[in-house]
Amino acid sequence: MAPMADAIVAEGLVKRYGSVVALDGLDLVVPEGTVMGLLGPNGAGKTTTVRVLTTLLEQDAGRATVLGLDVVSQAKELRRRIGLSGQYAAVDENLTGFENLDMVGRLYHLGKKPSRERARELLDRFDLVEAGDRPVKGYSGGMRRRLDLAGALVAKPDVLFLDEPTTGLDPRSRLGMWDVIGELVAGGTTLLLTTQYLEEADRLADKIAVIDHGKVIALGTADELKAQVGGERLELTVGTAQDVATAREVLGPLAIGEVVVDERAHRLTVPVSGGSEVLVDGIRRLDAESVKVLDVGLRRPTLDDVFLTLTGHAAEDKQGEQGA
Repeated sequence: MAPMADAIVAEGLVKRYGSVVALDGLDLVVPEGTVMGLLGPNGAGKTTTVRVLTTLLEQDAGRATVLGLDVVSQAKELRRRIGLSGQYAAVDENLTGFENLDMVGRLYHLGKKPSRERARELLDRFDLVEAGDRPVKGYSGGMRRRLDLAGALVAKPDVLFLDEPTTGLDPRSRLGMWDVIGELVAGGTTLLLTTQYLEEADRLADKIAVIDHGKVIALGTADELKAQVGGERLELTVGTAQDVATAREVLGPLAIGEVVVDERAHRLTVPVSGGSEVLVDGIRRLDAESVKVLDVGLRRPTLDDVFLTLTGHAAEDKQGEQGA
C-alpha cells in the first residue's frame, strides 16, 4: 500500500495583528483522509490558522501547503479544491436555501444544470428539502449552519475546513451536525476542525492538536493526550464547607497532582493512581474523619483535564479573540 500523502503542511507559521502575536511558529501536518482537531480557547490562534490555510490571510513568516499547493503563490488554484464553513453561517438570507447553493455552484463554474442538481442533492442530504424553497431569513440557527456546511461541499472539495461548526447550536442540532460530519469523514474527506468543545474533538478527530498562544503545545490521539495527564480522577461532593477542608487534607497524600476544589459546589477533584484500591482507601479515610460524602466516583482523565494540565486553564475559559 502506498504511503499516505500529507494533505496539509504548515511550517513555522507566524501572524501578528499589531502587537498581538496570533501565530507564533505554528507547525502542523494533516495526512490525507484524516480528521485533525484544533483544540483551544478563544484567542489561541485556531481561526487565524484556518484563515491562512484557506488563503484568506497571508502569514508574516513560515510557509504552508494544502494538497501540495502553496497557500500564497498558488492561492487561486487551491481555492477550487477546498471548502470552508466558518463560525458564522455565510449565507444570503434574502435568497432561498436552493438559490444559495445554486449560486455557489455557479461561482465554481459547475454549469447551470450541474449546479441545480448539486443544490437539490445537498438539500436532501442535509434534511433541508422542505425548507429549500423558503428564504433563509426564516431558518433556525441550526438550519443555517447546515446550509452553510452544504455550501462548503458544493464543489466536492478534497479538503474541508470547519471553523467551530457547532458553536451556538443547541445540543440536538450539534449531535445532528456531528452525524453529518461523520458521514463526510467516512467518505474519505480530509478535515481540519477547530472547536472549543472537548466532546466534539474526542468524537470526531483522528488526532488532536492543542493550541495555546499561537503554538501547538501537544499533539496526539485523544487517548494519547489523556495518557499524558496520567492516572485517574477521584471526584467527590461533600456536605459542608468544613467537609471540603477536611477532605482536602485527608485525601492530599493520595494525590499525584493538584487537588481542584469547587468551594461553592462542595466538590473536589483529586488526581490519583491505583484504580479502585485508591477509591476504597479514600472512602475509608473520609469515613474515619466523619466527612459527609454525598457523591463519589473514579473516572479516567478527560480532554478538559489535559487542557487544565497543559495550559493552566479549562477549555471553556473565554479569552479575547483578538482576531485569532
